[in-house]
Amino acid sequence: MENISALKNYTDQLLVQSKKMPVLFTSHGNPMNIIMSRDEHPFWNALYHLGIELKNSYDVKAAVVISAHWCTNGTFVNQSAVQQQIFDYYGFPEAYYKVHYHAKGAPEFAHEVKKAIPQAVETAEWGLDHGAWPMLMHLFPDADIPVFELSLDYYAKPEYHYALGQQLKSLRRKGVLIIGSGALIHNLSLVREKMQFNDMTPFGWEADYDAWLKKQVDQRNFEDIVQYASSHPLGKLAAPTPDHFVPVLYSLGLSEPGDDIRYFYEAPPLLPAFSERSFIIGG
Repeated sequence: MENISALKNYTDQLLVQSKKMPVLFTSHGNPMNIIMSRDEHPFWNALYHLGIELKNSYDVKAAVVISAHWCTNGTFVNQSAVQQQIFDYYGFPEAYYKVHYHAKGAPEFAHEVKKAIPQAVETAEWGLDHGAWPMLMHLFPDADIPVFELSLDYYAKPEYHYALGQQLKSLRRKGVLIIGSGALIHNLSLVREKMQFNDMTPFGWEADYDAWLKKQVDQRNFEDIVQYASSHPLGKLAAPTPDHFVPVLYSLGLSEPGDDIRYFYEAPPLLPAFSERSFIIGG
């Protein structure tokens, strides 16, 4: 009980910063690229330089990742003091399991999430999955920013995810970098069909849908993005399951009037049914 009381007293005293933290939506990349260096992969390089910019411009106390790869029934927040690295992919060559990222957790900030989202359940039964650590190892390569995850309620409606993002706005003024990590286009079954024939060229529709999504973000037409399954004919094809798409709804829900939105990585889709378009809000 003393530990719980001490944690509550600490979080009650967390200082509100004068400078509002930005928000990210980022792809976490194609898992096949995990062992590639920043020199080999432009997306990793973009994340690296963004991390330098963030640390030079803001007092980043912690980061919370809403990862496409922690899907739950309900909403959970990880309060571990030390984060387990989870290799939640299978059948890859041995080198993919020898990449390590040793990050600390941030229990005091996980408790802040719980305060902002009362229905969230605090747990120590997770860590950093491959929706988080491959991206973080380039964004913060020294693992000197405490980090933790907020899960995705797989069965919730898109409006629920957007509303949770809105509820987290107070953390932007307490030094917390909030990162939605997924992919705006992600249809793994279509990718597998192409892989059978050793063909990894895009289908062609990816560029059209990517351009449409960019237009909605630029025009702040967030309602059509929330209603992605019905607002565009390609919505269900690009995101047949919610896990990789809905992290963007948290990021958009966290935006405030006057926030700029800048794409720190955008390139024509180079793989079938996949997008690495990523942006920063308010930075």
